[in-house]
Amino acid sequence: MTVPRTAAGEATLFRRQSSLVPQRSIAGRSLVMVIAIMTFLACLAAGAAHLVAGAVNDWTSSIQSEMTIEVRPMPGRDIESDVAAAAEAARKTTGISGVKVYTRAESEALLQPWVGTGLDVTDLPIPRMITLSQEPKARPDTADLSRRLAAIGPAASLDDHRAFISRLSTMANALIVVAVGIVALVLAASALAVGFATRSAVALNHEVVEVLHLVGADDNFVAREFQRRFFALGIEGGALGAAAAAICYFIAGILSTKFASSAAADQMEAVFGSFQFGALGYAIIAMVAMTVAYSTSVVSRMTVKRRLRTMA
Repeated sequence: MTVPRTAAGEATLFRRQSSLVPQRSIAGRSLVMVIAIMTFLACLAAGAAHLVAGAVNDWTSSIQSEMTIEVRPMPGRDIESDVAAAAEAARKTTGISGVKVYTRAESEALLQPWVGTGLDVTDLPIPRMITLSQEPKARPDTADLSRRLAAIGPAASLDDHRAFISRLSTMANALIVVAVGIVALVLAASALAVGFATRSAVALNHEVVEVLHLVGADDNFVAREFQRRFFALGIEGGALGAAAAAICYFIAGILSTKFASSAAADQMEAVFGSFQFGALGYAIIAMVAMTVAYSTSVVSRMTVKRRLRTMA
């Protein structure tokens, strides 16, 4: 028999809330740690995706603002004349703001990272490079420039880096998709943990739930009380995990600045950019934490209502 709900009954129900879902139980603390670890991993993956996206944007912006002319040494041709003609053709092209011709010595220096400094490359047929800077928000007439270079001879060729940019974008998008997939898997694992914890809590408090039903509480009330408690656990665990991830990225930024001149730092900067997380990065971490807390409350409510229907 169901007892009609009264003001005294409502007060009794709310007093029952603390015993319905204990505030400081061992299971509650364990769930907070699980949520914190899951949130930490999700924030690391989301932050890495943010850094990679920023680095790729920097690379693309830098590459798109420049083009390169390669002049190869050819038998029977004067490479210096070909270089001068190619540079003059570039200067006459609309949208080109700067032309830099690399000397023979500068071209040889470009090979040092691959061949070292002890090798004599004097007799090697080293191509000459000409870098072209584009005017801001301008699109140079690459077709006209290519025709001018073709008129000079087969030694000169234009590279607008489109193929490299395409491969770079594909690689970056793949990394971002992988990072987003990791975030989704971590959130799914966190939801499963919350579901198991909720079912356990309902089973342990089966008699209390029955009493609440007898004094007039419906399933929505019971589910709401569980949802409030697990939402609090989600906020606590999400905040801990997000704070730990934010601290890691903050320390990584400090270390990257401190050791900026080292070879390892140069390699990290080549992949992740300057490693400055920025306000957007921390906002992404906060968003992940809020998503974890919200999903925790939703999963707990759905689990409780499903469990109560089977108990009825």
